[in-house]
Amino acid sequence: MRSILLLSVLLFSACASVKSDVRTPGSDAAAKRLVSYAQSLVGIRYKYGGISPDTGFDCSGFVGHVFRHTLGINLPRDTGQMSRTGQAISMDNLRVGDLVLFNTLHRRFSHVGIYLGGDRFIHAPSSSTGSVRTDNMREDYWKKHYDGARRITLHG
Repeated sequence: MRSILLLSVLLFSACASVKSDVRTPGSDAAAKRLVSYAQSLVGIRYKYGGISPDTGFDCSGFVGHVFRHTLGINLPRDTGQMSRTGQAISMDNLRVGDLVLFNTLHRRFSHVGIYLGGDRFIHAPSSSTGSVRTDNMREDYWKKHYDGARRITLHG
C-alpha cells in the first residue's frame, strides 16, 4: 500500500511539472491574439509616458496596453517592475508573447518589448526611431543590450 501511495505521488508530481511547461490550446490562441493586435499597432508614434494608440506609446505603455487590451492582464507601468512580473526564462526558451527586456539607458531593464518568434520582437523604441516597430534580437545592438525575459501567464 505504501509503495502504491509513493508511486501515485511521484506520478502526480511528474504530471504537474509537465503540465506547467506545456501551453494549452487556449494560451496559444491568446498568444496569437496578443501578437496580432501588437502588430496592428506598428507605426504608432513614440511618446514618452504614452499609453494609448491615440496619443502614442513608450515601451512599457505599449506592452501594458497590448496585454490589457487583448488579455485583460494589467502589467506594472514601468519596465523595472515588469522585470519582476511573471517567470524569468532564458533566451533559449522564449515563446511568442514573452516579455523581452533590455538595458538601453545604462541601467538594467530600461526597455521592454514582446517576443514574436523567430528572434523578432515588437516594441516602441524611442523618440529618435519614431514609432512602434519590429526588430531582430540577433542584431548586434539588441544582442549587446539584452537583459532577460519574463513569461506572463496567458489565458485563453
